[in-house]
Amino acid sequence: MPKRFVVAASRFSDLPRFPDGLDLAEALTAAARRLHETSTPDSTLDIAVRLAVDLVPGADHAGISVIDKDNARSTLACTDDVVRTAEESRPGEGHQPYWHRLWAAPVAEAEDTENGACEDTLAGLGLRSALSLRLRADRRRLTVLTVYARKPRAFDEAALRVGRLFTAHVGIALDSATVREQLTEAMRTRDLIGQATGILMERLDIDAAGAFDSLVRASQRENVKLRDLARRIVDAHSAP
Repeated sequence: MPKRFVVAASRFSDLPRFPDGLDLAEALTAAARRLHETSTPDSTLDIAVRLAVDLVPGADHAGISVIDKDNARSTLACTDDVVRTAEESRPGEGHQPYWHRLWAAPVAEAEDTENGACEDTLAGLGLRSALSLRLRADRRRLTVLTVYARKPRAFDEAALRVGRLFTAHVGIALDSATVREQLTEAMRTRDLIGQATGILMERLDIDAAGAFDSLVRASQRENVKLRDLARRIVDAHSAP
């Protein structure tokens, strides 16, 4: 189950507010800079939903979620609990939600939720329109950025243009943060396995190759990830 994040507006008092007259390229450059300053995918998502409200004309709320083929939707980041409730509700029996169209197109929109048979939950929450844009897609799941508005037909062509440009920046920043996190984890794992190997060398009086081979065999035998087994060995060795 993906992690869930609710982003309090007070955490982002230092975020730039983009006045109407500011050139779009400058606004997106500033947003991209903030996104690339993040250190983890989680923090990238946190920043992205707040920036989406600041950037996309008409947006009052925003969320990023993962959608599975069976239309199950899990929130990864959101500006408030209203968004989480909206995104994790299920459509009525026999109905396809508006965002089901994202499997075939990069954008899906609900112009007026009070006139949609499948969007009654949004209307009940005071969310009258929604614009969803794909961030990532494969055969089994979609990662989606959605902005919501409290009035109907809030998102025009300008909002669509800004939204698509912004999601491109978010996708690149998210990929970069993911790679950085993976590299950091790989370095930590390497150090951890090295420590465990050294402990086994001393304990079993064997060389490094033999100690590592013993660690791998134990990992396979116990069906435990190598790094988790290494952590257990290091923790046990460090315990009083």
